[in-house]
Amino acid sequence: MDVLKSAAPSNFCDTCTVRNRAICSDLTRDELNALNGIGRQRKLRAGEQLIWEGDEAVLVANVIDGLLKLSSQTSDGREQILGIAYPSDFLGRPFGGSTPYGVEALTEAQVCVFERRDFDRFAREHPRLEHKLLERTLSELDRTRKWMLLLGRMNAEQKIASFLLQVADRAGDSDTGEEDRVTFDLQLSRQQIADVLGLTIETVSRQMTRMKSQGLIDLPSRRTVTILDRYALEDRAE
Repeated sequence: MDVLKSAAPSNFCDTCTVRNRAICSDLTRDELNALNGIGRQRKLRAGEQLIWEGDEAVLVANVIDGLLKLSSQTSDGREQILGIAYPSDFLGRPFGGSTPYGVEALTEAQVCVFERRDFDRFAREHPRLEHKLLERTLSELDRTRKWMLLLGRMNAEQKIASFLLQVADRAGDSDTGEEDRVTFDLQLSRQQIADVLGLTIETVSRQMTRMKSQGLIDLPSRRTVTILDRYALEDRAE
């Protein structure tokens, strides 16, 4: 495993950009120092695998930057994408014997990696972290159910609208000042969006162009999206 040594300062929790949203957000300074002692930072290239489905659960990780996909192989060898992990999301299977899904970087990514046995021991000794684990597990279950609905029951327009709303909620950070408008960088290419949603790249481009012409979104650049009318976009998603 290509694990990077932590950079200065030695306590990389001090410079973590997602610490207030991550699973360790409720820990005290001393607890963060202890957690820092068992963790390492790792950078992933786009397409690099972090966790392999079915392998022994040897590590868990917090996403610091970038996007990763969670996927599983069907019996006939096809890939089923189970969801996308965003910054502050927690990956892996604490207290588990094997990993139920694979995790691959969709973009360049940075993660905080822990040996699973060390993390399990730390969690047992720190109830606040165990409580956060439970909360995250339930939230992940809810997101997985919504993702399965998105892939299995929605048409192309609904999929694109739902996906844009999801990215805006998880990754949008440039509010225009109006309640229903938000601008965000879309880190995935049109082809990657198509792969994630089970569509063709032509369908993705056609739907986004149509939404722009209808005044739902703007596309200032190929990777930037502005939601102009969130309520109308939510109606399309439903």
